[in-house]
Amino acid sequence: MSANHHPTPRGVVLPPAHDGRLMAISDLHVRHERNRDIVRDLRTDSPADWLVVAGDVGETVSDIESTLSVLRERFAQVVWVPGNHELWTDPGDPVQLRGESKYRHLLDICRRLDVITPEDPYPVWNGQGGPAVIAPLFVLYDYSFRPPGAYSKEHALRLADEAGVVCTDEFLLHPDPYPTREAWCRARLTLTRERLDALPPGLPTVLVNHFPLVRDPTRVLRYPEFALWCGTTETADWHRRYRAAAVVYGHLHIPRTIHCDGVPHHEVSLGYPREWERRATPPGRPVQILGNAAAVAAARTW
Repeated sequence: MSANHHPTPRGVVLPPAHDGRLMAISDLHVRHERNRDIVRDLRTDSPADWLVVAGDVGETVSDIESTLSVLRERFAQVVWVPGNHELWTDPGDPVQLRGESKYRHLLDICRRLDVITPEDPYPVWNGQGGPAVIAPLFVLYDYSFRPPGAYSKEHALRLADEAGVVCTDEFLLHPDPYPTREAWCRARLTLTRERLDALPPGLPTVLVNHFPLVRDPTRVLRYPEFALWCGTTETADWHRRYRAAAVVYGHLHIPRTIHCDGVPHHEVSLGYPREWERRATPPGRPVQILGNAAAVAAARTW
């Protein structure tokens, strides 16, 4: 067994080992033509590589479907989680589904494309850095990342509004049939905890969610009030509780890696052209999540 592999818990049946890498990217936002160009050029050197897509592919169903279809043709497996943009009911989209119905519609598309979603059995990665369970999560936010001094959701939203910060989700992300977005978040938390608690004890995980699982990454936001729409305090210990070898997220458009309790949390956004064109490295390079430690570190200095 390679020094980069984790021991296998007793009773766990692994898929065949392979030499592929686990790669990740998010926030492709293909509505922008320059981002679509990047997706057209996004390829892998190895037919065994997997790609994690951590949300915000696009807003319209056609953009999401066509992009995931292209990526699925190029990678051995694609794992997708929804971002807030996928859940929008965009006025320009012929598909005007809302909330849970929109999510279920995207699940049907992913299943036709053979793309793994948060509702599918969690796959076991047995390539470089494995074995580990890849756990794609759909956990929303509940307005608990509040600014200092905010004593309620309503107060926090008022402070954000006074600062000129209002997320478009407030107008386009509908929680139907749930009464509020935080109620939808609570339902998703309950469902996700049950699935994660049922995983084989001792097997490491890679937790993938569009929103960060801990609040730490939001501390560097230019507009700190935006943290309200960035996650929930309910997931703050999940990287420890569920034996994460790595956490993957997007949403913030601040690609970097931080460590919490020794666990790397990778923000893997492409972001908007006005953001990535300022970076020193070429845009659109997926981040290696598992594998040789030196290779992973070298892949990430954006």
